[in-house]
Parts: sequence; C-alpha cells; structure tokens
Amino acid sequence: MMAELQQTPTSLCCCRKSLPASGGRCAGDSDRPTAGAGSPRCPLVDVASASNFRCFQLRHLHLDLRINFAVKEMSGWLVLDLVPIQSGVHTLVLDSHPSLLIHSIDCKGPGAPQEEPVSLTYRLDPFTEYGSSLNISLPTTLKPGRLIHITIWWLDSELTCGQSRPLVFTQGHSVCNRSFFPCFDTPAIKSTYTASVRVPDGVTVLMSASRSSYSKQDRVFQFSMEFPVPSYLVALVAGELQHVDVGPRSRVWAEPCLLSCAVKKLGGSVERWLGVAEELFGAYLWGRCDIVFLPPSFPIVAMENPCLTFIIASILESSEFLLIDVIHEIAHGWFGNAVTNATWEEMWLSEGLATYAQRRITTEAYGEAFTCLETVVRLDALHRQLRLLGDNNPVSKLQVKFEQGVNPSTLMNLFTYEKGFCFVSYLSQLCGDVRRFDCFLRDFISEFKFKSVVAQDLIDYFLGYFPELKDAAVAQREGLEFERWLSGCGPPLYEPDLSAGGALTQPVQDLCDVWSSGDAPDLQAVSAFHVSTWSTFQIVLFLDRMLDRSPLPHDVMVSLSTRYSCLFDGLNAEVQIRWLQMVVRNSFYPDLPRVRAFLHKHTSRMYTVPLYEDLVAGVMKCVAVEIFYQTQRRLHPNLRRTLQQILFQTSAAPTNQNSSALPLLPPSPSPQPAATATASSTSGSNGIALRDVNVSA
Repeated sequence: MMAELQQTPTSLCCCRKSLPASGGRCAGDSDRPTAGAGSPRCPLVDVASASNFRCFQLRHLHLDLRINFAVKEMSGWLVLDLVPIQSGVHTLVLDSHPSLLIHSIDCKGPGAPQEEPVSLTYRLDPFTEYGSSLNISLPTTLKPGRLIHITIWWLDSELTCGQSRPLVFTQGHSVCNRSFFPCFDTPAIKSTYTASVRVPDGVTVLMSASRSSYSKQDRVFQFSMEFPVPSYLVALVAGELQHVDVGPRSRVWAEPCLLSCAVKKLGGSVERWLGVAEELFGAYLWGRCDIVFLPPSFPIVAMENPCLTFIIASILESSEFLLIDVIHEIAHGWFGNAVTNATWEEMWLSEGLATYAQRRITTEAYGEAFTCLETVVRLDALHRQLRLLGDNNPVSKLQVKFEQGVNPSTLMNLFTYEKGFCFVSYLSQLCGDVRRFDCFLRDFISEFKFKSVVAQDLIDYFLGYFPELKDAAVAQREGLEFERWLSGCGPPLYEPDLSAGGALTQPVQDLCDVWSSGDAPDLQAVSAFHVSTWSTFQIVLFLDRMLDRSPLPHDVMVSLSTRYSCLFDGLNAEVQIRWLQMVVRNSFYPDLPRVRAFLHKHTSRMYTVPLYEDLVAGVMKCVAVEIFYQTQRRLHPNLRRTLQQILFQTSAAPTNQNSSALPLLPPSPSPQPAATATASSTSGSNGIALRDVNVSA
C-alpha cells in the first residue's frame, strides 16, 4: 500500500540474522511455547492502541525519509508488509496522530512489478488526546494469508532544532511514535524494519538499527534492524554528531562540544558492563551497543533503543548516576527489548526485571555495598511516593488497569521500577540461590526472546522451571500471594535484605539524626562527618532524608547552608537539586540566588519540574513565574507546556506528549509576591509527579 502524510506544526519529540518465523506475533497467541500449565489466555486488548493489530501479521516495515532542516520539515513514505490472519477483514486500522496529514494510500501484492498499485480510501477518526485512528479500506479481494504491501506517504512539518546547529530526535516510549509514522503502536507487535534517510551535507543520522551504511554522493543513510522490535523502539536522531569507539562493539556519539567529556566519563566501562551482563543472562543479542548523548531537551533521562541508547547529556555531571543509567539501559537489552511487556498495563515486566538485572550487574562489578546503597535511595523514594499517594492508590499496583484515553506515560512511576524489582527479588529469594535464579532468567530470555509477554507467561515459566516451588504452592503463600503482588495496592510485600550496605548508609542516618536533634545542632558532632569524602549516592540519601524532615528550624537551615552550600555548588546536579529543594521548601531566601542560577543553567525536565513544583507549592510562585519567563525560549515545547500547567494550573490544556506546544508567553512585568501562601497541589495535570526521583525508561 502507499500513503502520504502531512503534519501540522508539532515536535517529533514527545515528553530508551534473519527474522524468526514468529515475527509479528502478538502476546497470547495459542502457539506460544510455555513451560508449565498456564491459565487460559483471553485475546489481548491494548486500550492505548486504536489499531486492529490482532487481525494482521506485520512482517516488516520500511521508512523512506527526507529531512529538510531549513524549513523544519520531514517527509517520506512507509511500507508495511502485512499478512491478514483473519477472514472478513476489510479495514486496516493504524495508530496515527492529527498532526500527520496523509496524501495517499496504495495497496499492492508482492511479486507483481507490472501491476499498478490500487488506491485506497481512508479516514482519520479521533481516538485520544495523544493520537487518532487511521482507518484504511482494503480491497474486497483480500484473502487471509496473502502478503500485501501498504505504502503511506507522509510529511512532518516541524523538527526539534538546537540553538546553533539543528538537531532532531524521536522518542517513541510509550505511545509517541504514532506521531512519527502510522503504525501498530502497541508493544504486543514486533517486526523487523529498514529505513533510508536523506539529509543535507554535514548531518549525521543514527537509528536504532543493527546495520547501517552511508552514501556520501546521495547523502543517504541506510539502516536495517534485523531483529523484530515493537514500534516504540524505532528511533532516530540527526544532527552534527561525532563518535569515538570505546569498545569492540560500542561507540559514544555526541555533539562535538560534549564528546570528549562523554568519552572520558565512560572510557572502557561499556564493554566491561556488557561482559558482566552476558555472564549473568546470556549473549547480548543486538550486536552494537552504542550510546548517543542528547541535549537537555530530551524528555527523559535515558531510553533503551536497541543498538543505540539515548541518554540526556545532563547526566554526565554525575558519574554514579551515569553508571546506573547506562547499566539500566544495557539490562534492557535482555529485559524490555528482547522480551517485552505486551501491554503498557504491565510495564513492570520490562522495568522491574531490568532494575533487578541492573543491580545484579552492579553487584558483580562494584560489590554488594554499592548496590545496596543505590537500592536504599530508590526504595526510600518509593515509600516517599506512597506517603504522598496513600497505600490504596491504584497506581501502586503492578498490573495497573487504565481506561481508554489515559496516556500510559503517566504510569511511569516508581512502583513500575521498585515494586517490580521487589517482586523479582522475592522470586529470586524463593528459589534459594541467586545464581540459580540467574540461570532461570537466562533461560527465560532464551525461551521468549523477540516476543511480547504478559505476567502469566513469566509466572508459568517460573513455576515450570522450579517444580518443587509449584508443588509447595508458593504462588498462594498467605500474605505473599502472586495475585496480591500483581493486583494489590500499597508497598511491596517483600523487600530484599540491604544490610550489606550498612557501612555506607549508617553514617548518613547518623548525620541526619544529628541535624534533627534540636533547634541548635551540635556542630562538634557534625564535624565528625566528612561529607566531602562521601559518594554522590550517600549525599543524595542524606539530602533526601533531610527533605523528608522539612520544614526545618531556620537556625538549622542557616547552619546547613553555612557548612554545605559551597560544597554542593561544586558537586553535580543530582546533589544540587536536592539542596535547592530544601531551600525552597524551607523558604530559605539567602540561597534563593542559587535556585535562580540552577534553573537558568539546567533546562531538562528532571532538573526543572521538581523545583518548579516546590516553588509553586510554597510562597515562591512569583519567583518561579519570573524564571520561567526568562528561560522559556530555551525549553523543549513539551517541558514548556508542563511548566505552564504547573505555574498557571491549566488543567484543561493538553497533557499528552505529542500535541503541539502551547505558545510562548509574553514577558510579564515583575510578578508581585503572592498575598498568601498556597497549599495547592503542584500541578494541574492528572499525572503523578516523580518528586526527587529520576526515571530511565
């Protein structure tokens, strides 16, 4: 088929060998291999997708793109190789977006070069605020099992350009690639893909593909992903990018001004981490493991796009957070990319398993104490979020049920990561030997690689792998029932023993106790703690726990600032943002210039939203509005929209990550201080703010 699309002004950025015979299958298919008897499968429903993906097998997709930076325009066409698997199907429904304007759609059978394509009729229907449905009428002669080619011609009319040199990137997770090209935008469907991208001179294009080539004469980059992936893992970045090889199968890409720093920070560590992961979980399946560092406008911390991890450059400031984020994305090579959650309602299958795998890698590479310290920081944040939400909030479930229209991105919360991690840790504890559980995970990947799964697939395979546990009815153990783990609200039913990190975490708790002992802290006792020698995670844990105790007496804030603020000025943004949140939450005006300087320097979501939320929640909203007016032109359109919602309570404004951004606001006269403090929630959106926590996809 052939179709053409045009797009009204909007950003492409929203807010990580042969094809097997099973390519394009969706989760729950009757011929899926499983170990152990499982419950009968109901037909898979993905309420975040308007498509009729169960009616077709998607064998392959091809993108042919042309990028014109001068007019901020991307045009191209898409070919879908489809096989109808049901009779009586007369319509193909794809996920799309109102910003895509379609020119034409054609259909053609394979092996008939002389045959003229058949022009098809189509219509676009509303679906949700983050997308629409593209309904294509198919030929009446179409028969099940017959391969057809669908070609869609389309145009994107705005790219995301940098300040000096243009740069564009896509971010498909979780339901954003429908604004890039029409597709089955569901993790249940996987296929191989190829792409051709034409660009101006001086522009380098990268994609999440296993093979690539470049024709300098034609200025065309060619890409091929030989392994089946879901649509959200099709990713592209184009701009002035350079690279340095940092290992036999990995290279670092970045803009020239960032490259040397990125290479220095990573060195040869990527290959080391890959080697540890392979010892634990089996061979790395994707060939390349390249990393590209993107500008602060990248909407999340990191994204596990196969063969090409996207990471925000801001994280380079913190070596420890960089280490964790890269290892987490490497872990997704097995958990999330090779084996994928079939619906976004079970995102924990990707993130919980990847977090467990990440911590197995760091334990082997850096020791148990380091891993326990990082885990304590994250579990502290999980319980902090529970205190904000309440134990009965449904977003604390691992299996979250959401209605059509809810953007799955709003479910990217700590429960997905940390409660999922705790459940996987509990399964490991049940089998009694962490090495034995490593073998289980290795075999689980081998069994389900390049497929999409549901939680029951994991549980069935686990109980089949450990029949003695099935015989002992561990799935029904009182208070720890698997069903309660999956569908119950509240905190994890089990948390792993983290006492091995006590030598690192106990001094942090002791210092917190000293500072919280009264209005006048014992400065001699404080001097016994050499915070300047602590790791980033120790300082972050200290500040997080002091944030939990805010508001603090003014004299305590004065002493804290006198002793630590200059130290924190020289540390990374992960430390600084937490100190500045303490400044804001305690209305400590002497350090307010530091807040201003930080928000003028950092324009990424992870370093702006928490501070703006705190400024608005307290008595400093006028300061937040003033800083926003001064920096809004340097903010990504989606972040600008989010901050407008926080500052001006525009709850009716679109909260999806694909719609066109709200307009720039005109500069305002110096805002007048609010007459009274506000105790309102920090945002007008329905999403849950991830306070004090950075989330990698």
